[in-house]
Amino acid sequence: MRDMPHVLMITLFFIGVEGFLDYLRQLDCSEVEVYAIPEGSIVFPRVPLIRVEGPVGVAQLLETTLVNLVNFASLVATNAARHRIVAGNSKILLEFGLRRAQGPDGGISASKYCYMGGFDATSNVAAGRLFGIPLKGTHSHAFVSSFMSPDEIVEKSLRSADGLTSCEDFLGLVQSWLNKIQRTKVLSGGFGDTNLSELAAFTSYALAFPANFLALVDTYDVLRSGIPNFCAVALALRDLGYEAMGIRLDSGDLAYLSCQARKCFQAIEKEFEVPGFGKMSITASNDLNEETLDHLNKQGHEVDAFGIGTYLVTCFAQAALGCVFKLVEINNQPRMKLSEDVSKVSIPCKKQCYRLYGKEGYPLVDLMIGENEPAPKVAERILCRHPFNESKRAYVVPQRVEELLKCYWRGSPVEMREDMLPLKDIRDRCTRQVAQMRPDHMRRLNPTPYKVSVSAKLYDFIHFLWLNEAPVGELQ
Repeated sequence: MRDMPHVLMITLFFIGVEGFLDYLRQLDCSEVEVYAIPEGSIVFPRVPLIRVEGPVGVAQLLETTLVNLVNFASLVATNAARHRIVAGNSKILLEFGLRRAQGPDGGISASKYCYMGGFDATSNVAAGRLFGIPLKGTHSHAFVSSFMSPDEIVEKSLRSADGLTSCEDFLGLVQSWLNKIQRTKVLSGGFGDTNLSELAAFTSYALAFPANFLALVDTYDVLRSGIPNFCAVALALRDLGYEAMGIRLDSGDLAYLSCQARKCFQAIEKEFEVPGFGKMSITASNDLNEETLDHLNKQGHEVDAFGIGTYLVTCFAQAALGCVFKLVEINNQPRMKLSEDVSKVSIPCKKQCYRLYGKEGYPLVDLMIGENEPAPKVAERILCRHPFNESKRAYVVPQRVEELLKCYWRGSPVEMREDMLPLKDIRDRCTRQVAQMRPDHMRRLNPTPYKVSVSAKLYDFIHFLWLNEAPVGELQ
């Protein structure tokens, strides 16, 4: 008899779970509406990224999924955009982070959102296949060190780029070019003997990928071996109508080595009258991050492309993004979360958000208004207020007004809603939005904070509700 209450409790528990599961089985999103700022848009703290309307139970079940999808994607895309800003628009940025990413799912997502944030290509073949991201990469150090001698190359023939002729001994052609380079001492100070196993690796790679020959030149010695060996193979390819793509530096003083490599290429171009050889592409990798790129820019370098991995896909500088999902209205009643930390106080009620642009074309402020307020108009003088600081306020006369929240789900897929754009178009939007921001908002050191405001009417309501909801203390 003493065990009976436990049996009853367990029975009731299982009845409760089955009832809950039955409830879940019949759920759908036919009464849900989802509004969001378009992907690829610049957003700022406190501006709602997504607004979900619908039955409270369904909306709460969507919380974890939506926050998970938004947090990591926004964090990685932002990190990629920051690297793009530091590198500059003239440089090629390659995402090399798959081996350091948080698992295969994290690696695939990181590749996608790095591309969205402004990177040009990825080494992640699966991401390239899934999302159409351009693929770029090189061979590994292991490939180079796996060769012991040029004698290991059995098939030495290579057909010309136009397919009309064939070189039966491409290795011999490479070796003849290396001898010419050594005899003329065209490279600064001469370099002596190069590592022939490295030469064999480069030759083998060129035989397999003659139109995409990009060599990793730091396995043994960049200037004494890697560069001369690369030049010999590149010149041999040129004889057959191919253009080598360039080199990759993965260690050492990247600024110095890139400058020396550029001098070598220019010397080859002059000595052998090879037009364009001096502009051969130089790619740098080796645990690069924002700080490294900034230092390289200050030192001066000749790098054309950067391969960035660990610090990019793991978001090393900031491990997580603090997006939250808060109830702001229920049964047409505004709700507000209070906190002693003002940064955690939520802004109540259903809101619409607008970006107001100034006469120079830059965004000036993001403005949140209540659902029933009229939308701001061009050339109309608008009072914009800080949500919680009464002394921070300003009048704005916008020259352009952009509505931020768009409807992406309205109960069913056949209802009128915004289309989801292809990844390339989202990337283009991100690039445009970064470019149109005022430079002082984007600078690395002491950037000007971007203003996020509320209308005067919403400001008054926030503080009215705050006073009503906050308990009143009593002093004894």
